[in-house]
Amino acid sequence: MYVAVKGGERAIAAAHRWLADETRGPRAEPRLSAAQIEGQLAIATARVMAEGSLYDPELAALAIQQSRGDLIEAIFLIRAYRTTLPRFGSSTPIETAEMAVCRRISATFKDVPGGQILGPTFDYTHRLLDFAAMANGDAPEAARVEADPATIPHVLDFLNKDGIIQDEPREETTPPDLTRAPLELPANRALRLQALARADEGFILGLAYSTQRGYARNHAFVGELRIGEVAVSMEIPELGFAIDFGRIEVTECETVNQFGGSKKEPPQFTRGYGLSFGQTERKAISIALVDRALRWEELGEDFAGAPAQDEEFVLSHCDNVQATGFLEHIKLPHYVDFQSELELIRRLRREALEAAAPAGATENEDA
Repeated sequence: MYVAVKGGERAIAAAHRWLADETRGPRAEPRLSAAQIEGQLAIATARVMAEGSLYDPELAALAIQQSRGDLIEAIFLIRAYRTTLPRFGSSTPIETAEMAVCRRISATFKDVPGGQILGPTFDYTHRLLDFAAMANGDAPEAARVEADPATIPHVLDFLNKDGIIQDEPREETTPPDLTRAPLELPANRALRLQALARADEGFILGLAYSTQRGYARNHAFVGELRIGEVAVSMEIPELGFAIDFGRIEVTECETVNQFGGSKKEPPQFTRGYGLSFGQTERKAISIALVDRALRWEELGEDFAGAPAQDEEFVLSHCDNVQATGFLEHIKLPHYVDFQSELELIRRLRREALEAAAPAGATENEDA
């Protein structure tokens, strides 16, 4: 047994060296730097930050480099590193109305106050491969202007003033922290939004798509999608006021959904909400759609049996690090487990053959 263990250790060490060599890539090519990943693969970096629950583009880029582009592995690395960090306190809620916007669109109002800002987007592109880029052709530098420092009101605030959309009063209670306490069900909306913000993008994209196809019956318009930098502030007890200590890029989405009403309340639209680190608009929209689907009970709707309405199903399966760990552990040695099941199935087959054999066959064979 001792020899087998030593042999396994050598094999593992060799596998690690091989992995490092594969990660380095062809020696004839210059090594890809984390700075290049951060600067040129910004959307991948943003996803790793969002699902890793840590805003640090440089570390996210390093994780992508170390994981050979496997984003779930990179998210795992960031989550693991995050657990080593001390916590100095909690920031105050960010004010997205004061965002330095680089992209802001509304699908509900064409002439929205503050204007539509297309920003850097894949929308309206022809989805044609750019062979010029393969030939090392640089794109021309785009003209840039400073973001307007003026506060840009949220589009849904205009509907709110007219009372035709469900109000969202500000809550002063401290929300639960999913990064420090395990998920407990049933979850309130703050906890659900946290879980969706660090959920696997593909998983919630599929759920959001299902709501658009009719499951949960929550047809939505994008009331507003905005991307930009916001200040992060923290109350300093010794000073007695809050100071800004950094800026982060976020994507925020608010959807306008099916209206509701009753004998006591006039018909009004309802909302979905999504917020995520970086430029992650597909994810922010998906969060908003799934958030709205999960609100069926608090909005007095019927449970239609749709997966996107099932809080336990959604929140228990949306975390890709947990899912990966449970799924991939089956490729690790299970020799004892398998041997016991192998013995069981052999015994069952033997008993079935004996039961199916003609009466007296066993005695004749023995004779």
